[in-house]
Amino acid sequence: MSLVGSDANAYARRRRMEIFAFLFLTAVLMPALAVATVGSYGLAVWVYQMVAGPPGPPSAH
Repeated sequence: MSLVGSDANAYARRRRMEIFAFLFLTAVLMPALAVATVGSYGLAVWVYQMVAGPPGPPSAH
């Protein structure tokens, strides 16, 4: 087994892993983080409104 063939295999494996990592980040991780961010913001607003009441001017009695 030659060293040149081993280097070519290592380069091909590294390139495959980089492509897999890129696809995982763009197709799985970033959408999941976006959904988690928007969902947690919505939850925080919902909990805040349960404590502080709905937005708008106070109702006059």
